[in-house]
Amino acid sequence: MTNNSHSEQDQMSRLIEIMAQLRNPDGGCPWDLEQDFDTIAPYTIEEAYEVADAIERKDFSDLRSELGDLLLQVVFHSQMASERQLFDFEDVAGAISDKMVSRHPHVFSGEHVADAESQTLAWEEMKAKERSGSKKTGALDDVAIALPALMRAQKLQKRAARVGFDWDDPKFIFDKIDEEISEVKEALVEESPSHIQEELGDLLFVCVNLVRKLGYDAEETLKAANRKFETRFTAMEAEAAKDGDDFATLSLEDQEKLWQRVKKR
Repeated sequence: MTNNSHSEQDQMSRLIEIMAQLRNPDGGCPWDLEQDFDTIAPYTIEEAYEVADAIERKDFSDLRSELGDLLLQVVFHSQMASERQLFDFEDVAGAISDKMVSRHPHVFSGEHVADAESQTLAWEEMKAKERSGSKKTGALDDVAIALPALMRAQKLQKRAARVGFDWDDPKFIFDKIDEEISEVKEALVEESPSHIQEELGDLLFVCVNLVRKLGYDAEETLKAANRKFETRFTAMEAEAAKDGDDFATLSLEDQEKLWQRVKKR
């Protein structure tokens, strides 16, 4: 809850006005005036990740701050669009409001939905209808290019699976993984950097498919593996220090012994 006398609507209007002043050629901020959609886009992505990071850390004070930073990105893009007479913040808010009402007929139009799974299926059907009414008619259309590669791979695979392009059983994916590993080995023999990278990409893509088919999220799965590796590696360094050793100077064999010691714990 806000601690000052301004209403929520006043605060939104205030933020929009602040952004407009920052972009005002007469007395605005030189840095803000230099920006365009392309230069601001990386900041938008970064702020979204910082929101996710605050949620993962359960730091709700920081979350409030990061959500503000992300909201500023929406206002920034809307202001730049308004200057080019494309749309403004009101158009953005109106469009998403209309979309939410349209996609939730069980809430706003009295329709019945059995459970969350049924709602997810209905949601995807509505999105497919929306795509059919635009130029985006393919199953893979509108999967954002800027998504992290692991996340985008899983989303592409899920879209393909919805139109029947999927393995019947996860066990068949193991055969495909073995095939891709063989192709990586063949590429290594050829010593072609571009071919090696291509085959490594194929291997990663199939591994993501296995994760998806088994019912897990590839991004979250790898994040958990990253955390486990980080925890174990830090513990290895601590163990080496306890033994009076500098971890970086140890042989690979001695480092492996520390790894096994930490892993057993």
